[in-house]
Amino acid sequence: MSNRPTWTPLHARLHQTLRQRRLLQQNQGVLIAVSGGQDSLCLAKLLLDLQPKWGWKLAIAHCDHRWQFDTGLAAHVQQIAQVWAIPFYLQIAPDLPPSEAAAREWRYQALIEVAQAQGFQSVVTGHTKSDRAETVLYNLIRGAGADGLQALTWQRPLTTELQLVRPLLEVSRSETFGFCQDQHLLIWEDAYNQDLKYARNRIRQELLPYLKTNFNPQVEKALAQTAELLRADVEYLENCAQELRQQAMARKDLETTSKEYTPPRLNRLVLQPASLSLQRRVIRQFLKDAQKSAPSYEQIEAVTALITAPNRSRTSSFGQGAIAEVEGNWIILRQSP
Repeated sequence: MSNRPTWTPLHARLHQTLRQRRLLQQNQGVLIAVSGGQDSLCLAKLLLDLQPKWGWKLAIAHCDHRWQFDTGLAAHVQQIAQVWAIPFYLQIAPDLPPSEAAAREWRYQALIEVAQAQGFQSVVTGHTKSDRAETVLYNLIRGAGADGLQALTWQRPLTTELQLVRPLLEVSRSETFGFCQDQHLLIWEDAYNQDLKYARNRIRQELLPYLKTNFNPQVEKALAQTAELLRADVEYLENCAQELRQQAMARKDLETTSKEYTPPRLNRLVLQPASLSLQRRVIRQFLKDAQKSAPSYEQIEAVTALITAPNRSRTSSFGQGAIAEVEGNWIILRQSP
């Protein structure tokens, strides 16, 4: 009797997605983040079955948050890895603040540590089309622009040498559940996914079903398509803004031989002919680099207004004593007196 896996339409779709989007390369090291839920189990089994065609070096990593209802989960995932005869890496959390953001930040850092230590080139996660739709709604409600609404891109760098890859963004959660059932994979039911105090759970369990029933049965697909369209737009605009910012930061009229500290600045004359969309993106990139943190909408708008403001105009303090002010043709970011 053959031990070869049964080739399903989902196997074929993933194989095609990986090739067309060039998400993973032949013979590379791939670290699979497995929570024990249906999406990550589905992804892990698909990649395991595709491994003979691609020659990957596969391993599973599990992040144990040490939460109350997770007792036994790490051992469950480790057993799956043992049955599949692939390496297993466990990361155990320190005392985390009780927030989704803190847990997510720790998970990514933990995955980076494993990947770097073991020489993997990619970390893959089981985010699906359903997750993408939920993230679009979540960010829309919070007031995000196109960057936030593009939601869960196919890949992004975790470090200069390590990529985060999400191969299942065209697969729905109902499909991953069906695959796990057909493959007899034992899903760990996460009790925290039922807790409606979390906004994402309310979107998943209340808002999306309401939208499906009352507005569009294919709302998940529509939202995911919107995110995909915005992804290409954002990539193009960010590249244009990066080029414009480099032009605006050129300092040919400054004394280049001076060793004194020169505060970050932008040439207003370079920015003034540009569209408002590009101006905002340049300012956001500029502030993010200068502050080493994401600027707020209010900060971006205040500095963008300086592009056409009278000389000596300035913003109010950004916090930590920083202000932006106009000095001739320049917008200068400096510490307030």
